[in-house]
Amino acid sequence: MFQLLPWTFAVDTIHFWVHYGLVCLGFLLGVITILVQLTKPAPYGKFDQSNNESWGVTINQRLGHILSDATPGVLLFLLVFFLYGTERHYINYVFLGLWQAHYIHRGIIHPLVMRYSKAQVPLGITLGGLFPNCLFSFLCADWMSSSKYPDNYYYDPRFIIGLLLFVLGYIINKWADFKLRSLRRQKGTDGEGSNGYYIPSGGLFELVACPNYFGELVEWLGWAVGTWSLSGLAWMLFGCATFIPRAAHTRKWYCEQFMEYPRARKALIPFVY
Repeated sequence: MFQLLPWTFAVDTIHFWVHYGLVCLGFLLGVITILVQLTKPAPYGKFDQSNNESWGVTINQRLGHILSDATPGVLLFLLVFFLYGTERHYINYVFLGLWQAHYIHRGIIHPLVMRYSKAQVPLGITLGGLFPNCLFSFLCADWMSSSKYPDNYYYDPRFIIGLLLFVLGYIINKWADFKLRSLRRQKGTDGEGSNGYYIPSGGLFELVACPNYFGELVEWLGWAVGTWSLSGLAWMLFGCATFIPRAAHTRKWYCEQFMEYPRARKALIPFVY
């Protein structure tokens, strides 16, 4: 029998209201984020204008990336899951594994192998990414370590669809990341690029400017469907709030920098946006 809410969560009243209070904060943060970033992209990567003194002192780009992603996504998530939560079932560990697979790559492997356009990043950018990552990592870890799903949930269409979407998005995201890395030059230009940037091509790059963002969006859509939780939905929508404006600004940048850039390519979602 299909259950609209297949889980039980946080019988403790304080725990319940703290969790859902932070979920509301997450939704609000998503609204603020998309409004701000649609107006002006965050000054990182190709959008960094070099002298962003208002964002504070600069630190090593790799270190900043690890601090903003691995600290909450790997360390905080594991601490909350094992020290704060109490549920230890098959489904909980599956979702734990999915989250860690993403963030071990995103927060550790990716920063160590990525060819950054600049060696330094403003500390404010790192902290700006650290706060929402801490909030949503805590929320999702709290949910996964405090929710009890039925023993047969792995037969539930929501779990199956969510898992397939997550894996598909993971593959797309990682492929796109390594494709971009292969194109990035650390120094100079050869007349084809702009400050070491080149027009990506092949695969999903023929359809959208940012298949890396599209892949991650599919991942978190899978997470939201699979966990069937408001925390997962808030995290997915916050992802939309960052990916939608970033993809739009990236496509616009490519069009301005390269006259030959295919104007038919969408920004984020193939054939749609």
